[in-house]
Amino acid sequence: MQKKIWEYRDNKLKNEEISAFAKQFNLPYEMAVLLLLRGVSDSDTFAAYMSKGLDRIHSPFLFNDMEVACERIIRAINDKEKITVYGDYDVDGVTSVSVLTDFLEFCGADVDYYIPDRFSEGYGLNILALNRIARGGTKLLITVDCGISSIGEVEFAKTQKLDVIITDHHTCKEELPKAVAVINPKRHDSTYPFSELAGVGVAFKLVLALAKKLGMNTKSVFMKYADLVAIGTVADIVSLSDENRIIVDRGISVIKDTGNFGIKALLEISGCNDREITASLIAFSLSPRINAAGRMDNATIAAELFRAKTYQRALELAQRLDELNRLRQQEEQKIFDEASAIADSMEAQSVYVLTSPHWHNGVIGIVASKLCEKLKKPCILLSGEKGKYKGSGRSIEGLNLFDALSDSEELLTAFGGHALAAGLTISEENIPDFTKKINAYAKKHITDDMLIPKIPVDCRINPSHITLDWAKALKKFEPFGIGNETPVFALENAKIISCSAIGADGKHLSMRVSKNGITASAIWFGMGNLASELSEGDIADIAFSMNINTYNGTENVQLLIKDIKK
Repeated sequence: MQKKIWEYRDNKLKNEEISAFAKQFNLPYEMAVLLLLRGVSDSDTFAAYMSKGLDRIHSPFLFNDMEVACERIIRAINDKEKITVYGDYDVDGVTSVSVLTDFLEFCGADVDYYIPDRFSEGYGLNILALNRIARGGTKLLITVDCGISSIGEVEFAKTQKLDVIITDHHTCKEELPKAVAVINPKRHDSTYPFSELAGVGVAFKLVLALAKKLGMNTKSVFMKYADLVAIGTVADIVSLSDENRIIVDRGISVIKDTGNFGIKALLEISGCNDREITASLIAFSLSPRINAAGRMDNATIAAELFRAKTYQRALELAQRLDELNRLRQQEEQKIFDEASAIADSMEAQSVYVLTSPHWHNGVIGIVASKLCEKLKKPCILLSGEKGKYKGSGRSIEGLNLFDALSDSEELLTAFGGHALAAGLTISEENIPDFTKKINAYAKKHITDDMLIPKIPVDCRINPSHITLDWAKALKKFEPFGIGNETPVFALENAKIISCSAIGADGKHLSMRVSKNGITASAIWFGMGNLASELSEGDIADIAFSMNINTYNGTENVQLLIKDIKK
């Protein structure tokens, strides 16, 4: 069993603070800890967290430039000017395009959309596309999930008599594009109270602002698009705190009965019709299929899925996405095996920069993520031809990949992204110097402790609380994700009653554990190989989250193991 550091998050709290909070709201110690760690500290935040009410959604007019954006769009609608929504090829971008174009069509706008091809155009605005869009008669271009770094492209758009409104959520540089409006919660001068919206969340805010200006019922508009916004938000792995948590919660609540044919077809084709809709299901069942369009073919397939006017048409498109997803999985495994072999043959690196002209550019981001998890080091995979390479990188907690790439900016053609994930374009001749420079940067910023895997544990748990009622109570904390993580507890000095490998090829580890007369079943996915290291009667500390397992109509509490220490 690999050495891991258990980080007890309740160490950040004072005992008297926990006790006072538990007494105020008549809560067990562990529940008080969970809420305090998630930013709940008083009656107001307690009510907000537990209710997830729409009254906690921030006004879209708190955004810089929202008023001027609405004014320009409404003028375009009234004057029958052609509007083009320019998006991105991932789930966030596709859902952004779908939400905004559908709403503008509903408002009577002459609207089209454009999603660049990942392979021939790459991410974001490009001059050739802008030229084609302008020649097609567009007068107003609205970006979604892109555009914040497109200073030169916006200047070019002006020469084509194109007005540009930017909606984006990516990190901003000091200089902003000189567009009609720049709506981004990460602006350095931002007046918006929450900076972690996904791209679709920002586009949704524009929709809600327009709805308000046009005298519509904003609650009805909110609920109409909440399902798509929830899917894009979960897929983009943004913080599920503040209003993101409310948006995703409401979106999940309507997905089962959605009026969107595309979502209905996607649920059927992925075998999710009879499953509980959760953020996890969106992330691991729906999102990969949507993303497969842009990775393996063209993202317009996914956009058309959500814009389908009949269920039959949606089903055809969903089946195509399912096929593309299977191809993606095959390609992903092939590249992972090749990249792993290259990494294993190298001397230890602070950042692994791996290249091949043959790797599928639509898949290398996923492989970089898996390789980062395997090697416990930042990984960047690059693929290209004719001397031009494009790549994706993933980082470990503590090393901001966007900052690391910024340090090598003079060697890169383009780059963008977040602290833990980023994309870049580089000339082949610059790859050796880039590899040296980013490794030098990482050596200065990565400590030994950062390389040891961490298991965040909320707190130790009283064994008497490992019950079905508690598992059901914890569901009120959903949806879970970054910023509102699934609660993880530690059960100390538990006795292993039984232990065996189960599933295909003994892939998973099944156990029964006991403490103070309480016995529970537990499973550790993907860790069946550890069955030989654990024996009946062993005493162990177990880090786990609590789940409800339903079998033959009977519900039981089940522990989902995160780590074990004998």
